[in-house]
Amino acid sequence: MAQKGVQLDRETISCSICLDLLKDPVTIPCGHSYCMNCIKIHWDEEDRKNSYSCPQCRQSFTPRPVLLKNTMLAVLVEELKKTGLQAAPADHCYAGAEDVACDFCTGRKLKAHKSCLQCLASYCEKHLQPHYDVAPLKKHKLVEPSKKLQENVCSRHDEVMKMFCRTDQQLICYLCSVDEHKGHDTVSAAAERAERQRELEGSRQNIQRRIQDREKDVKLLQQQAEAINLSADKAVEDSEKIFTELIRLLEKRSSDVKQQVRSQQKSEVSRVKELQEKLEQEITELKRKDAELKKLSHTEDHNQFLHNYPSLSPLSQSTSSIHICPLYYFEDVTAAVSEVRDKLQDVLREKWTNVSLTGTEVDVLLPQSEPKTRAGFLKYSREITLDPNTANTWLLLSEGNRKATVRQTFNIKSTFMLLQQSYSSHPDRFTNWCQVLSRESLTGRCYWEVEMRGRGVYVAVAYKNISRAGGSGECGFGQNDKSWALSCKQNIYTFWSNKVQTPVSGPGSSRVGVYLDHSAGILSFYSVSETMTLLHRVQTTFTQPLYAGLCFYSGDSAELCKLK
Repeated sequence: MAQKGVQLDRETISCSICLDLLKDPVTIPCGHSYCMNCIKIHWDEEDRKNSYSCPQCRQSFTPRPVLLKNTMLAVLVEELKKTGLQAAPADHCYAGAEDVACDFCTGRKLKAHKSCLQCLASYCEKHLQPHYDVAPLKKHKLVEPSKKLQENVCSRHDEVMKMFCRTDQQLICYLCSVDEHKGHDTVSAAAERAERQRELEGSRQNIQRRIQDREKDVKLLQQQAEAINLSADKAVEDSEKIFTELIRLLEKRSSDVKQQVRSQQKSEVSRVKELQEKLEQEITELKRKDAELKKLSHTEDHNQFLHNYPSLSPLSQSTSSIHICPLYYFEDVTAAVSEVRDKLQDVLREKWTNVSLTGTEVDVLLPQSEPKTRAGFLKYSREITLDPNTANTWLLLSEGNRKATVRQTFNIKSTFMLLQQSYSSHPDRFTNWCQVLSRESLTGRCYWEVEMRGRGVYVAVAYKNISRAGGSGECGFGQNDKSWALSCKQNIYTFWSNKVQTPVSGPGSSRVGVYLDHSAGILSFYSVSETMTLLHRVQTTFTQPLYAGLCFYSGDSAELCKLK
């Protein structure tokens, strides 16, 4: 009872604004008391309304009341302070909607500091004190504040559940163990907890091992990323130096050609001008001679004419006839430079694949799943073109070298006849098989689509070192260990690899999608229409970069689709 009185006094002499003990207490006309400074600040904020209210009862006063210190209340506060009275708990010490409240606080409840599993109650620091001081209570199990204490009580017998039935895998009370769980495998909740704790520790150890393994993997990947960055920086630096040297070499060669042409130009022009001056001098002399002869021809005195005629000087030897030839010399220079340019372009085009492959793909241990939708595949789409140097002479390339068509015509017997194209000789060209490979090499994750027309087409991938000359199986897509091909003939599919054919079922479509994950060794073919249907998937190991390939029946065509 005394404790309750102290609590009442504590609440009585606390300021409802600052929630602390009253300082310089004042009592306003409605009877409520506040710290003088607290109510003054409160009313200062209400000055603009010209009406002053009590923060507790909301009674209004006009004009603003004069504040006078409540001497008796001030003395009471000072006396209670001397008895050890502490300030009222701060607002954050009281239990909110999400907090566990003390079961023993009256009025506004404080936050619970601990919950007791024996008492099935929660206590603030003040009401918890007996559990620290009273011997029987010291044996109680205290835990962090919990709202779920009633879950420890058996709903049937209203007893604390201190046992565990392993047969039914549930907590039970003692009465349950001798009633409906009689004969079951029962142990104390503490024993089951110990067993589960051991399992938990084993699981934690496994998790910690996995964490350590993953941390090692992360460290390795970080080191690999650093190595990649260093290698890439060095490659860029070295490449810039090499290209700078190449540019300087080309500039020097350009300067040399320019100097040689200009020097030859100067020499030739000088020779021409020298010859021109001789001709002009000869013209002048001939004109003078012509004038003398003309004058003599007009002499009327025959004797005088005959007398002067022998004295005429003979004509000088005439300059040889000038034959003007077309100036092929400098055109030959242009042709030679053009030939150098073409050869350089060919070298860069052929070797660029090797340059691209120097940045090898990082092998990440975590598997990457194959996309599920066409939109997912399109993220890996590649723009691929066909290489004219590999195209069989029966194939005509068009649409920016994305489309290939087998050229044919009717002969006088109304039968089909293939038309050969005038391609130059090249070691990469397929001589007998009506095939063509892409210009671009394929590594990493790639996706492309082929639109087909005609009786059928082989959609394939192959290594660059596949044989090209002759009609043996070493050259045909799917007929060796260097190529893989899906035959799409009149909506009937067959997969070919190393001369082994595998029947494939699936919906017919004029468009086939090809997905390649080079590092994972996955090659998948899809029938593409409104939906995508998997036709066939290959799981192998690719040892070289791959190239997209097309192989044709007569009169067919196929196009590598633009997907971006």
